[in-house]
Amino acid sequence: MAAPTPLLAVRESSGTSLRCGPPACEQTSSFQRDTKKSKYIAFSKDGSLFGWCNGEKVSVLKVADSTYLQSLDLPKIAMLDFSPLGSVLVTWQPYVKTQDNPQGEPNLQLWNLHTGAILKSFYQKKAQGWCPSWSDDESIAVRNVNNELHFFENNAFDNIANKLHLQKVSDFALSPGPQPSKVAVYVPGSKGTPSFVRLYQYPNFGGPSSALANRSFFKADKVTLLWNKKATAVLVTASTEVDKTGASYYGEQTLHYLGVDGESAVVQLPKNGPIYDVAWSPNSSEFCVVYGFMPAKATVFNLKCSPIFDFGTGPRNAGFYSPQGHLLVLAGFGNLRGQMEVWDVKKYKQVSKPQAPDATHFSWCPDGEHIVTATCSPRLRVCNGYRIWHYTGTVLHQEQAPEGGELWEVQWQPFPEGTFPERPVRYQAVPTELGGTEPKPSQAYRPPALRNQPASPITKLHEEEPPQNLKPGSTGDKPLSKTALKNQRKREAKKAAKQEMKSDASEEPVDPAPADSAPNQPAPTSGDPETDKKIRNLKKKLKAIEQLKDQQAAGKPLQKNQVEKIKMEPQLLQEIENLELGL
Repeated sequence: MAAPTPLLAVRESSGTSLRCGPPACEQTSSFQRDTKKSKYIAFSKDGSLFGWCNGEKVSVLKVADSTYLQSLDLPKIAMLDFSPLGSVLVTWQPYVKTQDNPQGEPNLQLWNLHTGAILKSFYQKKAQGWCPSWSDDESIAVRNVNNELHFFENNAFDNIANKLHLQKVSDFALSPGPQPSKVAVYVPGSKGTPSFVRLYQYPNFGGPSSALANRSFFKADKVTLLWNKKATAVLVTASTEVDKTGASYYGEQTLHYLGVDGESAVVQLPKNGPIYDVAWSPNSSEFCVVYGFMPAKATVFNLKCSPIFDFGTGPRNAGFYSPQGHLLVLAGFGNLRGQMEVWDVKKYKQVSKPQAPDATHFSWCPDGEHIVTATCSPRLRVCNGYRIWHYTGTVLHQEQAPEGGELWEVQWQPFPEGTFPERPVRYQAVPTELGGTEPKPSQAYRPPALRNQPASPITKLHEEEPPQNLKPGSTGDKPLSKTALKNQRKREAKKAAKQEMKSDASEEPVDPAPADSAPNQPAPTSGDPETDKKIRNLKKKLKAIEQLKDQQAAGKPLQKNQVEKIKMEPQLLQEIENLELGL
């Protein structure tokens, strides 16, 4: 049986439409385009249902035959979503209170999709965290109400089955996957007490001792909780709004790991700077972090928080694993130029390096073969449009918003896991009429007066670091194991020691030895052990200065104290001369 073709939902100023994915990339004939301006669109988790609200009503249709399942007259609805099995529709509208009704009306409604009846209405004043969280089988639903978690079972929202009350629960994340469900909760610190994240297994909420894992930390105004697919571990990105050291505009971030087996740790990042993005691999055994001052580093870590592969540095601030987990895209969007690096994560080999300038959105197609990038309003109000790519770097389809029009959102139709099996990675670009967008090598600007003269060497603002498998001394594309890395470091240390011994021998003056001297005669000394010790220490300092001078000659910027050290070389030579003469 042939695999289905995913649809692409497009929400723009001219209306809402469903487009076929590649290779057709055209509007579906079965769906009648809604010409009214939509506020929100959403697919159900398995992609069988599609819903949108257009300021007049909320519509839900079956994607397979485009028949309407529900059409509700709700003009004020701003957001909507589906429960995982598609049995409940959730709608939210801004909370409003008037003089006649100071209490306001419940603004969060849960609807039975099959009957169209309201299951329950709640007050939900904030748009953040507006939608309840469900387990994948819908046996549990969770809401955060006044810093307390309320649990409901089997969509019975009239009765609270369980509560989790801590000091002030600010955020939570329910685990994916089968039962038993687990929940990660975050409580911010106050008055000198640290913030903490705890993992619980439902319904065991008997206090700190019942927690599966616990992690405390300071410097956290907010956190992002990210479960892996198998619900065995969660990554916590803790961030502050302001970096008190003044080193970054982005505040200060730290990354923590918590496992359901009780293990917890801080993920040590080799480069200082912001943490831009964290992404779990679909295999749940490794994760990628994009971090550090520009040019940013990207590193893959295992569950022991040890680095597996280092991608070096580059203009990037996001990482996206394909749904099958065989490809990883490192990209630089927002205030960067839209460069994308597509990597085969099994061989750690780069597949392509396309560029999508001005892109504000990126997402993988469920088939793991295609991606979509889009320039959407209000993030950017010019050059709105989207492109569908093959991961080898070729553009298969592109569409621009008409003049005066705006593109607001594009969204792939999801599919159940296993619908699209993993295919072998191809490195040759897929043929297309639109071609690719490999960035052309740019040359530095030269004034007209200098264009007929020989080019001077270009000084780079940042020293770029190549990926791990392209560094000098790398043994191949496959990353080394811990033992191999240890042995490699030992060999490099021995080699460096031999080179130092050779350089010492060449620097020392060779005096003609008498004919009757022994072959293993020790080096001449001053006769005073203290003086000999001082001479040796001074020679070590000279050696260090020589290394600094070599680095300076290679173009590496030196710190102020290192430059001062180089200036001391004549003084050290004079001290050695005085000691050898006995002055």
